[in-house]
Amino acid sequence: MKAKVNGLERELADGSTVATVLALLDAPPRGVAVAVDGEVVPRAAWDTTTLADGAAVEVLTAVQGG
Repeated sequence: MKAKVNGLERELADGSTVATVLALLDAPPRGVAVAVDGEVVPRAAWDTTTLADGAAVEVLTAVQGG
């Protein structure tokens, strides 16, 4: 299946979850927010939120600075 992850099309295995995408991106364990098709996905649902073909996934990481 295909999904857009941060604007780039990626090929993912069927049944991929938000957690799968985060592992693919080597995302840090903290300071991350995820939205699928414009809806924020709570951290508690990352392992169980299955992505549909053509899903748009946005992964945001917090950065410090000033």
